[in-house]
Amino acid sequence: MNQQTQGIAEHGSGPEPDGSVRNFSMLLSSTPRGARLARLLAVDTLRSWGLPHERASHVIAELAANAATHGRLPGRSFRLTLYVIGATLRIEVTDTRGDRMPAPKAPDAAAESGRGLMLVDALADRWGVTEGRFPRKTVWAELSFTPPEPAPSCSGVVDT
Repeated sequence: MNQQTQGIAEHGSGPEPDGSVRNFSMLLSSTPRGARLARLLAVDTLRSWGLPHERASHVIAELAANAATHGRLPGRSFRLTLYVIGATLRIEVTDTRGDRMPAPKAPDAAAESGRGLMLVDALADRWGVTEGRFPRKTVWAELSFTPPEPAPSCSGVVDT
């Protein structure tokens, strides 16, 4: 991956008092390796923002794996986007298979796969699908969290 193909957009380092939004966006290959990289980059970003990443990493892994498996078209990538607005993390995964809308279904008890959207439904506060400009679709999930405490001020004043 080089700087031209990364497509990174990052702003800020936390929920800002002025209401600005932290975000991260990256275009990734629609392969198992791209899905794994999506999860790793997202966890690293959330850690750098001082935010919890455990639930988010599972949701991102499932959505990215679905994009790489079911939303894949040869030569097309998928986009991972993270937004933090207040105490909500919004995860968006956009692929180029708008003709294949995800739908959770109860898999056979012996099935080795097919539980990804059930996991997303259990971990996310809300999730859904937005149809984009053809042929795109975006599967999104929102997770609420407790905002980190602000760092103590280093004003140089010592209480006695």
